Amino acid sequence: MRLGLLGAGRIGAVHAETLTALEAVDELVVADAAPGAARALAERLGGPGAGVSAVDGAARVLAAGVDGVVVAAATDAHPELVLAAVAAGLPVFCEKPLARDPRDAAAVAERVRASGVPVQVGYNRRFDAGVAAVRDAVASGALGRVHTVRSTTLDPAPPPPAYLAASGGIFRDCAVHDLDAVRFVTGREVVEVYATGDDGGDPVFARHGDVSTSAAVLTLDDGALALVSNTRCNPRGYDVRLEVHGTADSVAAGLDDRLPLRSLEPGATFPAGPPHEFFVDRFRDAYRAELAAFTGVVAGTRPSPCTVDDALEAGWLAEACDLSLREHRPVRVAEVRPAGARA
Repeated sequence: MRLGLLGAGRIGAVHAETLTALEAVDELVVADAAPGAARALAERLGGPGAGVSAVDGAARVLAAGVDGVVVAAATDAHPELVLAAVAAGLPVFCEKPLARDPRDAAAVAERVRASGVPVQVGYNRRFDAGVAAVRDAVASGALGRVHTVRSTTLDPAPPPPAYLAASGGIFRDCAVHDLDAVRFVTGREVVEVYATGDDGGDPVFARHGDVSTSAAVLTLDDGALALVSNTRCNPRGYDVRLEVHGTADSVAAGLDDRLPLRSLEPGATFPAGPPHEFFVDRFRDAYRAELAAFTGVVAGTRPSPCTVDDALEAGWLAEACDLSLREHRPVRVAEVRPAGARA
């Protein structure tokens, strides 16, 4: 198949490398808003001889006879690009979020549903082998009644100030992956959150009304509790873990030999490998599985594994956490989700 890629920045380049290595993808047509970025990426990947070409602008990608489109552009461009591709009848993979504001995302989702065109949103942890195995264990009943979930994302260093200014805050940008993971592995909905955080005395975070470290307690609709922990300051490495504890068993994902944590137990040798440095090496296989799944969506052999409704719910949860942080109180998710919106 022939796919279009809109966005040649950091994540766009990761997706381009992944897509060109997939057997199902014969050609990749790339465009980016920054002059020369798409051409530079295409040339780095081997150019037309390797099945990678660059064009000027999203409209030319959509008119290039592609079978589907991957949106990896700046967040503010997501709604316009997704809707343009959907209007052209092209299946879309869109990096999270669907839109910066969940209310705008809801409007996009409504138009996507009306179109009948499949859209997959990029919550890549759903495709991590460990996380998927945790979900299977929960679904099988092997854990008994789930009572506690712990999901952690610890970044090795803060992003640049310009990124922080446009990120929407730690819950919308970082913790939202954990929030989606909690829903994914448990199959339950979150009804209430209580969130807190601290900026560590760094004026960059304070200037943007953000925090460098956060924690949230989530109450699920069956009474189970989930604990979400995040920080921008974990120099040991990129630490992403997920635990689920039940009345019959407990399981975890992310406890491999590259876990960025030193054990001080006498004689301990775990973890034995070099720590994960950042999201690319931690989730390379998940990105491949995620985009391979999208080729199935394009081919019509499977439905979207992460729908616009899934993405919307993660956005509402992040919104509730942000409100809880600012107002120092528990927040019912129904407070931020508009009346009539899907749960």
